[in-house]
Amino acid sequence: MDSITSNVQVIKERIAEAALKSGRKPEDVLLVGVTKTIDIPRIEALIGAGVRDLGENKPQELCSKHAALGSEIGWHLIGHLQTNKVKTVIGKAKLIHSVDSLRLAEEIDKRAAALGSKAEILLEINIAGEDSKHGIAPEDAITFAQSLQHLTSIKVKGLMCIAPYVEEQENNRKYFAKLRQLFLDIGEKSFHNIEMTDLSMGMTGDYQVAVEEGATMVRVGTGIFGPRL
Repeated sequence: MDSITSNVQVIKERIAEAALKSGRKPEDVLLVGVTKTIDIPRIEALIGAGVRDLGENKPQELCSKHAALGSEIGWHLIGHLQTNKVKTVIGKAKLIHSVDSLRLAEEIDKRAAALGSKAEILLEINIAGEDSKHGIAPEDAITFAQSLQHLTSIKVKGLMCIAPYVEEQENNRKYFAKLRQLFLDIGEKSFHNIEMTDLSMGMTGDYQVAVEEGATMVRVGTGIFGPRL
């Protein structure tokens, strides 16, 4: 468990260095620990190391860990979300990172309204146009954001992307810069109910470059826990 603490310390130091390099404060960047397939004792060690925002790919896993660890943790749904699973995470997920269709947004809005709450979401952008990834095409993002203005029980907080897997993180800089520009472009539109404050990009292999390019959230799992078996 000591390795988890030391890994978190190294990651936070690298985030701080990248934030300062981009003219921001280290505290402006949130580390989301990706806990998919990770057991409760190791997650507790991560919480003990000061990481209280946790990301899960699957709704059922988020729900079970929410039940085990409580609602004081900030739970992030970072994986693809099917409309028939929305009801399981509303009221549990602090932020849904992976909204990529009007149908999904409308279902989140409906389920949040039924609970008398407002769900915070990010729009997932397929920034590199990869067939294997979910997300909205960058050229459709502004129109898509505009189409969500009528929904009253969601709040669009920003954008998310999963960049390509690369050996050299520098190779993803162009994608992070592109997402950052799209983030700014949508923010300038002043659409109702859309507030561009969160930019979720960067994972274990490229989070430093993502922070240099403006990420406000990075999602790190392997860098904390090591390779998953």
